[in-house]
Amino acid sequence: MNELLTTEEAAAYLRLSERKLYDLVAAGAVPCTKATGRWLFPKTDLDRWLSASALQPEALSRTPAPPIIGGSSDPLLDWALRESGSGLASLPEGSESGLRRLRHREVVAAAIHLHRLDGDDEKANIDAVSSDLSLHDAVVVSFARREQGLLVAPGNPKDLTDMKAVLKRKARLAVRPKGAGAQLLLLALLNKAEADHGQISKDAPVCHTGQDIAQAIREGRADCGIATRAVAVAAGVDFVPLVWERFDLVLRQRDYFLPPQQALFSFLTSAAFRSRAKAVPGYEVSETGRIRLVK
Repeated sequence: MNELLTTEEAAAYLRLSERKLYDLVAAGAVPCTKATGRWLFPKTDLDRWLSASALQPEALSRTPAPPIIGGSSDPLLDWALRESGSGLASLPEGSESGLRRLRHREVVAAAIHLHRLDGDDEKANIDAVSSDLSLHDAVVVSFARREQGLLVAPGNPKDLTDMKAVLKRKARLAVRPKGAGAQLLLLALLNKAEADHGQISKDAPVCHTGQDIAQAIREGRADCGIATRAVAVAAGVDFVPLVWERFDLVLRQRDYFLPPQQALFSFLTSAAFRSRAKAVPGYEVSETGRIRLVK
């Protein structure tokens, strides 16, 4: 066989359809080169790509991703990272940011809680990872179900019960950065209330974490904001429950079995973790550690 394979030859060699191979090329997920207007595939690189179980060319170098979990922030996850002795750190920048960093090997895993405008959130995390061509080797692991709602000042002085009440009373609603899971939830709730983003007060602050929203409420800079019950309890503000959501961890197959991640996953099945989750309100952990998707 020639060392440089045509698209037809490479597809046959990899046992893929040519359409699937073109999808991988478009995603930058397979080693290839372009000459005289045609895609060519070095057979040696394809062999290395397969033997390394690598689904992106940069993975051929086997450079490990830093021991960081990007994505969404969560108090129970932060506690588990510390107590498990995994050595994994947290970089809370929002769910979509975590997935972006995971694609580029800037983090070893991403914590996500995605939401759809139509409110069908049960498979939102799974569908987002499944449709991402650059995450062909992804594993999705259940961390917990979390209760999300409105953080409000003690006593709920504006009597906020849902998004319609927030808009009717012109409450100052703190928002999260674009791509954050809580911001995606806010947009879904606004859509359900038949409202739009433009109805949110322009004076409300942008807060990077749920803890920042609680602080803004305590300081009088906002009347409410979307965050978890656990954050509300820890911050000493009141909580108006709205939805339960899935909070998952996403990582690559080749990283799943490495010692830091295994230390964390082992700890998630421990009695200590279950006891902590029971003591912190707003979590349901019956599926914690279960693999929800392997690509």
